[in-house]
Amino acid sequence: MTEQSRPSFTQRIGYICGRTLPPSMTDWVRNDLTGPGATRRYLTRFLVPIIPVLCIFLLVPGPKWIGLGMMALLYLPLIYFTIALLYVYRRHRLIKHGLDPELADAEQRARSAAERTEYERRHGRQ
Repeated sequence: MTEQSRPSFTQRIGYICGRTLPPSMTDWVRNDLTGPGATRRYLTRFLVPIIPVLCIFLLVPGPKWIGLGMMALLYLPLIYFTIALLYVYRRHRLIKHGLDPELADAEQRARSAAERTEYERRHGRQ
């Protein structure tokens, strides 16, 4: 991957906020959305920036557990829905950048095909 095919700082911030990158960065986008560490990057981008905002609940007068409880009431469902919508978000971003949405689960399909081939080989269905 050449240096030109990587987004600048401002392009990366725009990309994280939902903007589309130029076609010259298609390989970078594909790797970002489907390559190694894609799930980790996705979760980090959604779950880390909200923590400082939720820390405002620690300023609520009273015991600290009340503020922590209010944070948890918002953060736990956010974690759940962020994980649940991973596939939908990944497909949306691939389509938005003009890539094949089937790339979103290519690894899983390859793994399933390998398991099926192994199953058929073991049980004589070649």
